[in-house]
Amino acid sequence: MARSTPLFFLTVVQCALVLGCLAGPNEKTVAASPALRPNVVLILADDLGYSDLQCFGSEIPTPNLNRMASEGLRLTQFYTTPRCCPSRAALLTGLYPQQAGVGNMMEDQGLSGYRGELGTNCITIAEELRLANYHTAMVGKWHLSHIYFDGKKQLNHESEEPFWDDKHDWPLQRGFEDYFGTIHGVGSYYDPFSLVQGNHPIHAAGTNFYYTDIITEHAVADIHRLAGKDKPFFLYVAYTAPHWPLQAPEADIARNRATYMAGWDAIRTNRYERQIQIGIIDKNWLLSPRDPRVPPWIEVKDKAWEANRMATYAAMVEHLDDGVGRILDALKNTRIETNTLVIFFSDNGACAEVIEPGWYDVPSRTRDGRQVKVGNGNHSVYAGPEDVWQSYGVSWANVSDTPFLLYKHFTHEGGIASPFIVRWPAGVRNPGAISRELGHVTDIMATLVDVAGAKQPREFDGHSIQPLAGSSLLPLFEGEDRPHPAPIFWEHEGNRAVRLGPWKLVAQDGQPWELYDTEMDRTEQHNLAAIHPEKVKEMSDMYIAWAKRCNVIPYDNLPRPLSIFPDRVDAPQSVHSED
Repeated sequence: MARSTPLFFLTVVQCALVLGCLAGPNEKTVAASPALRPNVVLILADDLGYSDLQCFGSEIPTPNLNRMASEGLRLTQFYTTPRCCPSRAALLTGLYPQQAGVGNMMEDQGLSGYRGELGTNCITIAEELRLANYHTAMVGKWHLSHIYFDGKKQLNHESEEPFWDDKHDWPLQRGFEDYFGTIHGVGSYYDPFSLVQGNHPIHAAGTNFYYTDIITEHAVADIHRLAGKDKPFFLYVAYTAPHWPLQAPEADIARNRATYMAGWDAIRTNRYERQIQIGIIDKNWLLSPRDPRVPPWIEVKDKAWEANRMATYAAMVEHLDDGVGRILDALKNTRIETNTLVIFFSDNGACAEVIEPGWYDVPSRTRDGRQVKVGNGNHSVYAGPEDVWQSYGVSWANVSDTPFLLYKHFTHEGGIASPFIVRWPAGVRNPGAISRELGHVTDIMATLVDVAGAKQPREFDGHSIQPLAGSSLLPLFEGEDRPHPAPIFWEHEGNRAVRLGPWKLVAQDGQPWELYDTEMDRTEQHNLAAIHPEKVKEMSDMYIAWAKRCNVIPYDNLPRPLSIFPDRVDAPQSVHSED
């Protein structure tokens, strides 16, 4: 049930109405209800590591996200799922991924929790807020629909044959009034596959097309179009940065190369020390060891090539940060920033995958016929241009996820912990504060239902709707404590975890449970499972009950994906490798 409007928020708005304190001499004061409900801008990064922002410890310049943090609130214990699709499903529905139908990726595996698209027994934020009389718009990565390829013909621009079975689960059919972006999850930054406007596939236009910047341009245009209208708006901005392929303008890469010649050991140590200094992590938590697959920097032979990979990644993060700044400026220029709630986080932890030419979603050629040079093995090829597809692999992902263990895919902290920033001048009580209270991606839907004065329906479009799994973060915005009311659960590709207060139970696929006290050891260095078998039993029983309730199937028991187009080559299970 939606909470009442917070007292602090009412106080700010009442002052504005009486004294004009929210408006300059040429600005409109905030109008009476229902316009008091905030606009919402939800910004999602893609595969951004926990420490990749300056305000979370990084050396990468992120002045605009720093500004969000200084004027808003940071959460240091905000969690997502371990993978892109499940996180987006949980974000948009307020449910666990398997409840929403996206327990794995985009493939339909014939089970209710693994349909590869959002089910009819859930409602999206956009659908919910439209019921609450909001405008809705989306820009960027969708990644919640089936994708089909005829080999790689569509990827290689050799075929205009549809890459979809139908469009019933595209953004416009799930509550958004306007949409520009990519339906698939990964693509070139210069010519992205599956780009659409509304429901219509289009091609990248212009000689200076760079997808991160184009997403920003459309987001800014949406703000100018929707600001000051008859009702508030919800804008979902889903960047693909800094997901591989590592592609960015050469001038931006060059600016960062010298920094990363210091190497991953020094950069990682510096981030760890900075995180302690600014209060992101506890000084008593040990820095997790360098991944055993990664050599000491002093032993690396081709340092310039390695530094270029991270320099390219940093340039991609800088473009993302610039986009956030332009969005914040648009809110200010349209005189709506005071009562606009802006939320920023990443869909999962850093990505340790190393791209291979045989992956179904990696092209072989560009639109103009150039061969795409794929992979991290050829050190004569440097990341950055359109015709190069590289990732930064385990070595630099280990840096991005400082101080934690492991990466995207996994349920150890490196796979699920995200930097989280919220800015809302009319609603955040203590600007610049850091909260260590728990938050989870399923809480976003509950939060927006709360601030919009909406109510989760029991039925929608003739279908029963599941109750929300998350709970509102609004108390944290108001400076109050919000002990998480229930355990949090994870499962992806056999990797699984439970968080119950300070205790975390976690395991990799096929491995036994590990137990950690996160208050003392959030970097997961001291496994207490043998010392506290009763806690392992208690929490593993909780996991079993949750899995049964939420349609979770053991990974080895999942059936092969169904084929919608028998005469075509479907997208296979996308199990990507690591360095």
